Amino acid sequence: MKTMKKIGIVGAGFSGAVIAHELAQAGHAVDVFETRSHVAGNCHTERDGETGVMVHVYGPHIFHTSSERVWNYIRQFDEFMPFTNRVKAIARGRVFSLPINLLTINQFFGKTFNPEQAQAFLESVADKSIDEPQTFEEQALRFVGRDLYDAFFKGYTVKQWGMHPSELPASILRRLPVRFNYDDNYYASTYQGMPRRGYTHIVQRMLDHSDIALHLGTGFARSMAKEYDHVFYSGPIDAWFGYPEGRLGYRTLDFVTERHTGDYQGNPVINYCDQDIPWTRISEHKHFSAWETHENTLIFKEYSRFCEENDTPYYPIQLAQEKSQLKHYIALANHERNVTFVGRLGTYRYLDMHVTIGEALDAAQRFLATRSHDAPMPAFVVNPLG
Repeated sequence: MKTMKKIGIVGAGFSGAVIAHELAQAGHAVDVFETRSHVAGNCHTERDGETGVMVHVYGPHIFHTSSERVWNYIRQFDEFMPFTNRVKAIARGRVFSLPINLLTINQFFGKTFNPEQAQAFLESVADKSIDEPQTFEEQALRFVGRDLYDAFFKGYTVKQWGMHPSELPASILRRLPVRFNYDDNYYASTYQGMPRRGYTHIVQRMLDHSDIALHLGTGFARSMAKEYDHVFYSGPIDAWFGYPEGRLGYRTLDFVTERHTGDYQGNPVINYCDQDIPWTRISEHKHFSAWETHENTLIFKEYSRFCEENDTPYYPIQLAQEKSQLKHYIALANHERNVTFVGRLGTYRYLDMHVTIGEALDAAQRFLATRSHDAPMPAFVVNPLG
């Protein structure tokens, strides 16, 4: 294997940290650049000074995966404690279980259906005139009918995405399951848990290597790439090129923090589905660490809006305009030399943590394999357009 003189990694979230760790372990010198004052990106966790609660600073992050490879890998860096994400929803003045399951259906309609009866009932109220749903609204109406759509999806979607569900693609709703049993585990993943010491601890351990130099509060200009044999870039793909096709659209989040005594809501996450409630959900962070005891509590009220220039980007919008822009940026990226675009921002895709880690492992392994026979490393390990 050819020994690399120097590798630059832009971003100290999971993408950058995993790649840095793997390449340093393989004998390469790595510089990691992070514009923020901390590592772990949007997964950053820290103790609240007043309550002692471990806070998910950029909103809730629950680790879940069905990949044994990723599960075993992440647990090298911290002990994972049992945690099951059981989301509740408040709609029309009542509390329900999410995702929509047999309990939700029976509660909402005042029934005692068994699974077969519930499935037949939803089929009877579904809009069968919609053969091939094209929009979020059509998909919901075809799946669950008007009543459940109006109660759980319509208002929440307007708040989350800033547009009516009839303007969004059907693919967004395909990620939300309907279950005809009483399973209220939000995820269907094989493995689920929370790191005992938090996500920032994990990333710090990944970057704790003699061949990794971490530069916090430090940007990375495209012109600096020539100083490195290869660069892995996990920042916004449009920013790398200076936005010649305009800025890609994202939704961002604002969090209003409140501290209370005792237990505020009795659950980690409660969604607020009614459109006249301005926040989308409330997260109570001490419930993410159920093995700890705290007298006081801290909550986030979460508000969604369009991402402006100086905001933190969260969710790529990915409508027709953004996909057209992205195609231009992909073409530009494919002409770069010795630069690979990775992660949520680098590929303009919404990625769960386990997917980010898996793709970062793939990128590192691909790099090591190509260097062993001097083959070029591609701009993307995963096609951003699917």
